[in-house]
Amino acid sequence: MRTRITVLAASVWVRALCGATGSVEAAAVGARPALDYEIALEVPYKGYAGDFCFVHPRAGIVTRGPDRSPVVVMTIQKLWLKGSDVFFSINELRTDNLGCTWRGPYEHATLGRRSEPDGVLATPADFWPKWHAKSGKLLGIGVNARYANDAQIPTAPRETTYAVYDPEKRTWTPWRSLAVPAEDRFYHGGAGSAQRVDLPNGDILLPVYTKGRSKDDDSAIVLRCQFDGTTLSMVEVGGELAFKGGRGFSEPSLTRFRGRYYLTLRNDQAGYVAVSDDGMHFGPPQLWQWDDGGELGSYNTQQHWVTHQAGLFLAYTRKGANNDHIPRNRAPLFIARVDPERLTVLRATERILIPERGTPLGNFGVTEVSPDETWITDAEWMQGLRPQRIIPVDNSRGADNSIYVARIV
Repeated sequence: MRTRITVLAASVWVRALCGATGSVEAAAVGARPALDYEIALEVPYKGYAGDFCFVHPRAGIVTRGPDRSPVVVMTIQKLWLKGSDVFFSINELRTDNLGCTWRGPYEHATLGRRSEPDGVLATPADFWPKWHAKSGKLLGIGVNARYANDAQIPTAPRETTYAVYDPEKRTWTPWRSLAVPAEDRFYHGGAGSAQRVDLPNGDILLPVYTKGRSKDDDSAIVLRCQFDGTTLSMVEVGGELAFKGGRGFSEPSLTRFRGRYYLTLRNDQAGYVAVSDDGMHFGPPQLWQWDDGGELGSYNTQQHWVTHQAGLFLAYTRKGANNDHIPRNRAPLFIARVDPERLTVLRATERILIPERGTPLGNFGVTEVSPDETWITDAEWMQGLRPQRIIPVDNSRGADNSIYVARIV
């Protein structure tokens, strides 16, 4: 069992752990921040035929006691490239030895499409599994999407969805919807791609985005939920963060660092951040900026947190990185340290987590594997700028829907 990390370079450390057949392909390099760490980049799965690709890779751990490494379950979702966000069943990659070997993908019918009246099909999406220590369960949470003729129905309701993993059967329970108040503001939204905080008493602080039936803009809200190992229940609604224009605030992600809570927010024009003492009610959101002035440049996409006891980091994509050929500048994927008092990103600490190969990244996940190791998981999304919407199999950069694990040690 691995207990401590020495000053070995990350790629050397992974090969020492896995042996000569380890799956390390490259190590990202760059300026080192004051809180030093290593990055090792691995590809547990790749393959692309030109019509579908896997997206949204996010990993959850299943603990197995103090003398065994955890099982890591990575969920990935099948995407039809001819449409816009047309998702099919969630699949799974898994490893019992911390990434030395991987198995899968395995499709889960319990996390697939369901028929509803009038020919509508509903499916879970934007799924994020995370270990819930109090119940001893791997709990995955996301949203659902509804389709007619393989096109999303923009006026259809959306809900927060969830499922629970059975490590013995290696399957997920059928997805369910979280019950919320019968209020118009909860008509369309949910915890899509949301990074949650589990409290020591087992309560879950779950950030969601939502809007009413006739509204154009989303608002971000944190829900306090409880989970008994089977059912996820909402017990409190936090304050609402609203923004006019750019579809409002969506895909919020939450973390707790040194007694305060930090919420990062997506808007079409820019990313924003807000802070709270209780995790439910936040101060005014402010624009993500560099510590030396100027806008960070992350827009119309997710940002997520990497939280270590000695420092707070943000993972993000941004413009201004010779990447205008990438839709919404969603590659490469960066990480940098955050000043938690000024709420700024320290420019000198920026490093590349995952390089770009002509495809978007950005819809990614963060997994705390141990106090000294965090994994960032992402995939090459095989859609490019129009008019050539679908990236060809024989593209010049060699992109092949690689699924990446960036180990931060």
